[in-house]
Amino acid sequence: MRYTVQIVGVGGQGVLLASMVLGTAAMRAGHKVSMSEVHGMAQRGGSVISTLRFGDDVISPLESTGGADLIMGFEPVETCRYLSLGNKGTFILMNLDPVYPSMVAAGFEEYPDIEKLVGSVKARTENLMTLDATKVAISVGKAVAANAVMIGAVAAVKGFPLKKELLKEVLLEIVPERSKDLNSKAFEAGYSAMS
Repeated sequence: MRYTVQIVGVGGQGVLLASMVLGTAAMRAGHKVSMSEVHGMAQRGGSVISTLRFGDDVISPLESTGGADLIMGFEPVETCRYLSLGNKGTFILMNLDPVYPSMVAAGFEEYPDIEKLVGSVKARTENLMTLDATKVAISVGKAVAANAVMIGAVAAVKGFPLKKELLKEVLLEIVPERSKDLNSKAFEAGYSAMS
C-alpha cells in the first residue's frame, strides 16, 4: 500500500501543520513516510505545497504528476492550480474560503468566481468534497482553527487509511496547550461536516 497526499494552500493557512500531523500519524500507524514541502513566499501569502507519501515501500518524497490519491486544498485557486497532481480517481478536499492576493485586496484584479472554480474541479473528478473551513472554525470558536477543521475533514475522506482517533491525538499533541480545546472542537466539526 502507498498513499500520496498533496496539501496545497497559501502561507499562514496551516499547510505545514497539516502535513506534520498527517505524517506523524502515518509513522505511528507503522508506515514508512516521506515528505517534501515548497514554500517560497509563504510569509507573504505565497503558494505553499507539501507532498506526503506513506506506505510499505515509499522511498522518494516526490510523486509523479497525476499520482496523488488525495489533494487537500486549503484555498480554492491553489486547489485549481495543482489539479494536475491528481487524476480522475483522486479525492479532492477543497476549502471554499478564499485568501485574496494583494492585487485583489487592493482592487486592481478580481478573484475568480468560487462556483466556476468548483466547476473546474468537478470537470476533473467526481470525488470532490467541499467545505468552508473558516466558517466551520468560527462556529466552534475562532477562524484560526480552520486548519484543524481541514484535518478533521480528511479523516472522513473515503478510503483515507489513517484513523480519525489517531489524527486527532497527534493534532492535540502538536498544538499549544492553550488551543487544545478549540482544535479538538474544530477537528470534530470538520469531520462532522464531511460525514
